[in-house]
This record gives sequence, C-alpha cells and structure tokens, in this order.
Amino acid sequence: MIETDKTKNTTSNQIILDDLLKKQHLIYQGGGSAKIEKQHVKGKLTARERIDYLMDADSEFYELGLFAGYEMYKNEGGCPAGGVIVGIGNINQRQVIVVANDATVKAGAWFPITCKKNLRAQEIAIENRLPIVYLVDSAGVFLPMQDEIFPDKEHFGRVFRNNAILSSMGVPQISAIMGSCVAGGAYLPIMSDESIIVKGTGSIFLAGPYLVKAAIGENVDQETLGGASTHSEISGVTDYAVETDEECLDKIKDIVGNMGIVHQSHLARSQAESPSLAVQEILSHFPEQRNLPYDSYKILDCIVDRNTFTEYKAGYGQTIICGYGKVDGWHVGIVMNNRAIVKTKKGEVQIGGVIYSDSADKATRFILNCNQKKIPLVFLHDVTGFMVGSRSEHGGIIKDGAKMVNAVANSTVPKISIILGNSNGAGNYAMCGKAYDPRFIFAWPTAQIAVMGGSQATKVLLQIEESKKQYNEDDHAERLEKIKQKYERETSAYYAAARLWVDEIIRPDQTREYISMALKVAQNAAIKPFNTGVIQT
Repeated sequence: MIETDKTKNTTSNQIILDDLLKKQHLIYQGGGSAKIEKQHVKGKLTARERIDYLMDADSEFYELGLFAGYEMYKNEGGCPAGGVIVGIGNINQRQVIVVANDATVKAGAWFPITCKKNLRAQEIAIENRLPIVYLVDSAGVFLPMQDEIFPDKEHFGRVFRNNAILSSMGVPQISAIMGSCVAGGAYLPIMSDESIIVKGTGSIFLAGPYLVKAAIGENVDQETLGGASTHSEISGVTDYAVETDEECLDKIKDIVGNMGIVHQSHLARSQAESPSLAVQEILSHFPEQRNLPYDSYKILDCIVDRNTFTEYKAGYGQTIICGYGKVDGWHVGIVMNNRAIVKTKKGEVQIGGVIYSDSADKATRFILNCNQKKIPLVFLHDVTGFMVGSRSEHGGIIKDGAKMVNAVANSTVPKISIILGNSNGAGNYAMCGKAYDPRFIFAWPTAQIAVMGGSQATKVLLQIEESKKQYNEDDHAERLEKIKQKYERETSAYYAAARLWVDEIIRPDQTREYISMALKVAQNAAIKPFNTGVIQT
C-alpha cells in the first residue's frame, strides 16, 4: 500500500493546470487584439472564428500543436501556435483534420515550426486516411528564415508532395482561399480535390504585383492578377467563388456532407463504461514530485472502463504493467510504467519507473500479442530508463531492451502515447516516444522528456564544465543551480510541445477523452501485416 497525500497532490497539480490554462489563453489571442480587429475591418473572420463556424455545434474540436513555437522566436516577435491552427473535429458528422493559417501572426507567414506543424497535420491525414480541410490565408515563407523552411526534405516542398500522396490514396482534400495564397503556397489549394475562393479577399498567384513588376515590368493589380474572378472565370484554377467567409465555410460543409464513404472501421469497440474512479480524481493520485513512488493502478482506474482491465503476467516484471482493457469502449492493450517500488519473489527490490530485464521481456511478449490480435496499444510513460550496473549488464539488459524496442518499432497496430511524468533515455524509445511513430503522442503538463533525469544530468554537466576550467569553490552551488534551471526548462512539456515532440499538452483528466479521439481517427486505416525481424533471445 503506497501512502500518498491526496489533498497535497490535488492542490499541487491544480496549480500546474492553472498555469497551463493561462498559457493557453494567451496563445489563443494570436497576434493580438489590434491584428484581430484588422481582420474584421477587412470583412474576414480570424482563423479560430472560421474553425468555430465550420465545426458541428455538438462536436468537440481537439486542437493539436497549440504550443508550437512557444518561446522560440522572441527576436522575431513570437509565433503563437506556430501561426497555424490545426485540430480534429466533425463537419456534417464527418471527422476531419483542419489546417487554418492565422493571418494575425505575421500575416500568416510560414516560420520553420509552421512548416513542421503543417507536415504533422498531413502525416496524421496520411496515416489515418483522414479527410483534410485547408483554410488558406498566408503571406508565404517568412523570408528572414527561408533557409530553414525551403530546401530540405522535411521543408516547404514536402507539403505539396504530401498533397499528391493524399490524392493518390483517395483521401479527400478541400482548400478554401480566404486571403493571400502566394508563390509556392499556391500549389496547395490547386493540388487539393476542390478549392473555393472568397471574392475581394482571396487571391492566388505564383508572384504578386510587386514581383511581377520587378521580374517582367508588367503593371497589374492583385485582383486582376489572381483574384476570384480571374481564377473562377478565366483560368479555371478554382472551383467555387463565394462572397464572404461564412459562405465559403458553408460551401465546405456542403462538400463534406456529400462525401461518399471513404473508410470502414478496423478497430473493435464495445459499449463504453465509466471508469472505476472519476476522471477528476486522477489529480489526487499523481504526486507533486517526480521522484516519488505512487500507485499506478489508481491512475489506470481513472482511465480504463470499469471492470475491463485484464492484467498480463501480473507477478512478473512488475515495473511495467501490461494488460487488456477498454477505454471509452475501445479495445486496447495498455503498457504502463509502474512507479511503485516492488519486491520480487526472490526478495529483490526493484525501483519503480525503471525497466528491468524481466519487465522488458514481459512487455515485448505483450506487444507481440497485441499485434497478433490487431489490438491498438496505449503507452503510459513515467519511465526513468533501463536499469544500469554490472548485474543488469551481465543479465543482458541491453538485449532485453532491444527486444522491446524492436517490437515497438515494428508494431503495425495504432499506437497512442501519453507522457505522464518522466520519459528518459532509452525508456522513451521502448515506451513508444516520438521517434517510434505513435499515431498520436500527448503529454501532461507534468511531463519531462530528457536523455536522463535532472539531478544526474546537472551533476554530469557541472563536472564537464568544471573539468575545462578552474572555478572558485564558493561558486559551485550557484553554477549547479544555473545548469539545473536550464536543464529543467529544456526538459519541460512546454519545451517539447513548442518543437512538436508531442502533439498536444493535455490535462490529466482529459487522458481518457484524448485516447478515445485518437482511436476514432485511427480506425479509418487498415492495419498492415506485422513482422518483427530478428530478435535475440
């Protein structure tokens, strides 16, 4: 029985959630009230207003990448949400992913993180065969950073490559030109299945009037060059011309409503049941300090449908919990780090959150079983890494860890990862971190992602620093604190979300909801055959 102060945990976690809420509210303002008013004066809705109008009134919009670019572009004035709003919701009862340029942020210009976020949205559409709607209103590439956006494999050109791939897969793409659509960006709507342009505000061209004048000496205004009349009546580039943003969004609703059946469910789902514990209670069971043990089963009781969890090899490899269960009715396999300190039948004490050889062996077998049975996997991270030391090395910890990593890497069932607390070192890999292609990866605001734990890392970094230069011993504590603060900032959930290492920071009590949403998206795509390749025994 693990003793925990539930009141203290709840209070501490609520402070963390209040801070999350404040940060979210600030990002929702985009480029600020003056820029929002400027949009309205032009007769345009903002990106968020467009999405609100577009989504079904009774459906939830699950935003992804809200913290993209967070604190990354201070010298350029910031880039809230990466200058583009991305999320999943329903239009006319059909689930879609929406990508909407935020023209209040640098006129919708593309920063490097904007490009990465757009590509992530398309990746989700490709992996899950999910229809995608683009609301285009962008000045194009942010020229001062063009070298980080334009030429590489995962840069701007990849967007149009993905347009072509999605089209070849038969995944519907709809584009609305609701503002500027310039240069290379002009290909995106025209490589979509259908495109709509708003009269007076929408424009699309490879080069704007100033560049045309500089390049060939022609004087031409924006509307004549690439406005709605030009492209709907002369060039035939666009399919529909509309008068207002609202009419444009209504047209999208009509088009989506008339889509044929483009998928069938490939995942099992039963009648949903409430969890054994209220989802809000999850805050009281997660400790305020990352290094404290806690009862991981209580966390599961707030996520998994009541009386549906069947634990696999419960008495073996106890620092990882594996089992079959249901989340909001979806049939899943769960792999979760057990943060309790456990005692084996041999009398050995195993540290919670550490992966031992027996834990890795058990998890590998369970992952193989889930792939064999076509059961999606949910990974719940709070892992400090694999066990180290001569005893573990002699016992083959590397071999057993490699087996687990192999199974995760080759899994073909949908994988959903949630980072609750620590996600360190190779433990991040074995628990299906970003590098292992989870369909979605979410983090609690308490998450910390790093190559090793903070206390160990800061001491190592200080030793390296002091080995290079003679320091006054009196400054030791100050230097240690400075390194610690930097390391903590760079391992936080916000630092990870800013760089899209996770898809979104979610509240702990939203975990069940986000898993359900992710599996609803994942059901669109068929599961490929499974083969692990060579595994050492």
